[in-house]
Amino acid sequence: MKTLKTMLCAVFTLLLVNTTATVADSSNFAGPYVGVSASGYGLQMDGTSRTSPTAGTWEEDNVSIGQVAPVTGLEVGYALPLGTSMLIDVNGTYHQGAAQMDFSNDDPDSQQDVSFAVDDLRTFSIAPTLVLSDTSSVYLKVGITEADIAVTGDITTPGDLSGTTWAIGQRSVLDSGIFVKTEAGFTDYNGISAHGKGNNIDTSNTYSAEPTVAYGSVSIGFRF
Repeated sequence: MKTLKTMLCAVFTLLLVNTTATVADSSNFAGPYVGVSASGYGLQMDGTSRTSPTAGTWEEDNVSIGQVAPVTGLEVGYALPLGTSMLIDVNGTYHQGAAQMDFSNDDPDSQQDVSFAVDDLRTFSIAPTLVLSDTSSVYLKVGITEADIAVTGDITTPGDLSGTTWAIGQRSVLDSGIFVKTEAGFTDYNGISAHGKGNNIDTSNTYSAEPTVAYGSVSIGFRF
């Protein structure tokens, strides 16, 4: 992920150094806006369970899943001009979609199967934006993303998932205020963990997961 982050920053810096702003006008992008987006999300989640199926015998299992799914979202933001060729874009987005990781054993009647489910992604971000022309701009975005965590089975519920999002994107705007935005990025989340409640699963049993998301999105919206 450090390599991807470095590449995003390098691309944006290269554009900044090699772009002249003689025909740029940041006022075409400034102000509040709303939009809807369609995204392709790829989730990689690595998990570990440590359980004791028989007295005195511990068992560790590693689980890894990869899921790709279409996700729709809403966004609101405000772009503040900093001269004729730069803006600061403050943005909030909400995406609805779910991914699940299961920890199960071979017994179909077992009361010890558990799962983590990730849902409802919310990102609050800031994006330095470089205006290329009256209708086109590029930006580098960094933000904080949170997601809800739900569990099934006799385990505790961890706190909400949180992570850092990095992305690079391009925005084109028409005189009418309608814009089209394309964006690619990733989110590296903190790990989550839970343990048994002591009913069907012993309290010494632990379960953990570390999700990472990569995505590409297209947004259509209106600048007021």
